[in-house]
Amino acid sequence: MSIVVENISKFYGEQKALNSVSFSVKKGEIVGFLGPNGAGKSTLMKILTTYLTSDDGKAEVNEFDVIAEPKKVQQSVGYLPEHNPLYLDLYVKEYLVFNADVYNVSKSRINEVIELTGLTPESHKKIGQLSKGYRQRVGLACALLHDPEVLILDEPTTGLDPNQLVEIRELIKNVGKNKTVFLSTHIMQEVEAICDRILIINKGELVEDKSISNLKQKTIEQLIEVEFDKAIEKESIQISSLLLANKVSENVWELTFESETDMRSQVFDFAQNNNLKILQLNLKSKNLEQIFREKTSKK
Repeated sequence: MSIVVENISKFYGEQKALNSVSFSVKKGEIVGFLGPNGAGKSTLMKILTTYLTSDDGKAEVNEFDVIAEPKKVQQSVGYLPEHNPLYLDLYVKEYLVFNADVYNVSKSRINEVIELTGLTPESHKKIGQLSKGYRQRVGLACALLHDPEVLILDEPTTGLDPNQLVEIRELIKNVGKNKTVFLSTHIMQEVEAICDRILIINKGELVEDKSISNLKQKTIEQLIEVEFDKAIEKESIQISSLLLANKVSENVWELTFESETDMRSQVFDFAQNNNLKILQLNLKSKNLEQIFREKTSKK
């Protein structure tokens, strides 16, 4: 395992930021770490990168204990914190040379990470002259300098415009082909596009751990949106396996069924039997955003 977390807890005074969190990440996985603001995401990432120590539990990165072997953990992890710390007065190459000395890696590695992160056209500039997207690339280049086996990225796409977001997404996806990536983000589309698996944390507790492929499989609970040509009363909607009828607008309803069978034909039959015309009929599967809301609003 690249990352192992066992019953990690962390307190800030009387506030419990993490409550017995446990999970593991296999080598080569790209895992999205999700949760509302203040859920404990950054705290856990700082524990995994040895910036903070936990009050309880155990964590390992590349089989190195984060408390007993912090130097070995630091050598095997590339970390991009939420607020990317950069020296804006330094040139891109100058900054990377400085960090190469810190990591004691060959200067030849600098050109490699510049090319890998797409920094070549901007490498002659001062960091302060770069756009937010290119500054994130500099942070990623720095995190990759020592060729770590694990990348831990805290909100790597925050504040980027749509074009920059796509560029950084593709960069992370490309890097993730050869490394384990553990990243936090608030952008659900990002997770579905990049990640193999998600972990959701809420109020310091892990509330979901599923692969993206499992999330996309059909569930027994089915949601159908239908628009009729005229208004009807809720009580008149009598269809087998119907769990819930929610009125969205004047003639539009969201119907929730408990069935593995596609219930659109039953809705069509209901309309025909009640002299209604269907203007639109859509089967809606639960997306990651809906799952996130469900998992983080229960407590």
